[in-house]
Amino acid sequence: MLLPETKEREYRFRLALRIGLPIFALVLALVSNSLITSYQSLDTSFYIISILLIVFSVYFILYIIYNSFDIRITEPITKTFTREYLYKYLRKQIKKSDDYTLIMISIDNLSDINTRYGIENGDKVLREVTVWITNYFKSKDLQNFYMGQIKGGDFVIGLKGSKNKYSTLLELMCLKSDELIVENIEIKITTAITDTSFSKELEYLVENLFEIGEVNRNKKLLNQESQKMDPNELELLVINAIKNRSFVVTAQEVFQNDKEVIKECFVKLKASTSKIIYPKSYMKILDKLGLMVDFDLMVLQNNIINCSDNLNEKYAMNISPSSIRNPKFLSRAKELIRENPLSKNRLIFLLSEYQYYSHVGKYNATLKSLRDIGVLITIERVGAIHTSYLYLRDLDIDMIRFDSTYTKDIQNKKSKIVIEGFNAMAHAKGVKTWMKMIETKESKELAQGFGIDYLQGKYLSPVEIKYEN
Repeated sequence: MLLPETKEREYRFRLALRIGLPIFALVLALVSNSLITSYQSLDTSFYIISILLIVFSVYFILYIIYNSFDIRITEPITKTFTREYLYKYLRKQIKKSDDYTLIMISIDNLSDINTRYGIENGDKVLREVTVWITNYFKSKDLQNFYMGQIKGGDFVIGLKGSKNKYSTLLELMCLKSDELIVENIEIKITTAITDTSFSKELEYLVENLFEIGEVNRNKKLLNQESQKMDPNELELLVINAIKNRSFVVTAQEVFQNDKEVIKECFVKLKASTSKIIYPKSYMKILDKLGLMVDFDLMVLQNNIINCSDNLNEKYAMNISPSSIRNPKFLSRAKELIRENPLSKNRLIFLLSEYQYYSHVGKYNATLKSLRDIGVLITIERVGAIHTSYLYLRDLDIDMIRFDSTYTKDIQNKKSKIVIEGFNAMAHAKGVKTWMKMIETKESKELAQGFGIDYLQGKYLSPVEIKYEN
């Protein structure tokens, strides 16, 4: 149990006693006075009522210890002190200590986490980071320290002694934080430290922490920029990764009626230096160097092998629409699929593009040739980019997948109207619907209520499968 939780229990216990004991004392005084002054004339009902009064008084005291006056001194999510009570305790400690240190630990990407993964996952990150910080300090023989959530992802810790005593410890903590991941969510942390040599006023110390934190954050960003790979070097690493078929794949399950039916595959390239190259770094290079067809064929071949290893699941992969319309890709893709009959009706191409391809008849013919050999076609980001609506209207496809912004805002009335509208349009055309980023039970139930065919997200499948080529 964290120190703030212990303090909160002590606080509520003392408050309950201060309220309940006077009442209990009055009941005892009343009963005792009646016994002394009117002992001879008391009947049986008096003794029954007296016993009941005493029993209910005891019950009342016990009840208010845990349930009355919902006065919080800890945050409900992180179980750290609220800012009000943290300040109260820190002022006392600063006043009676010659040297006192304040440390601030900030989750820099909390806003991005809330946006991308949902608020509930953001709350989970806050709680897990709190536990991680506590365990780290405990491993350094520091216990029962004051820790509170100042705002958002900013935590302040109070420790006895000067900052020189804790500077090295904090540097090691920053290094260790590079490995901090909560359920595959990367956490970025910045720290700051100050002590009473700067000021004896708590407000000034906290302001100084935020100023130091901002400086440290900017230094960290500059350092990351300086460590970015040279563009020429990055291009060479991408070329070699494609040439050597060196990549890492993670997959997330997609469910229909609570049954796993699809795995969506996410590809990261693995450089010869063992560094992982993420899509945001390599996609532009693939387009620039004309390697998109080679990349898409590599991904397709990998999933065809997966179909041979597993005889039930479908595999979804992002394929560039430009590759689909490329004769080299189309010819080789058909050849690979025909050579592997187990992959029929089990490969899903996810297509997304910002510019509408006007030769619809030609595009439809290309997609039909793929569908004829068992490829399922899905249009991505429905509702977010205009081409998704036009392609739903004009192309013969198998599925559509809603943009994740609609999942995050699924309870919003306007979002509900859009989801219901596209869902009805798709089903009228015989097209299945798919929704990702399902993070809560409520969003799952709402999506099911809309009649969405396929659901995907951390609530349904919290663990991603990882395998390397």
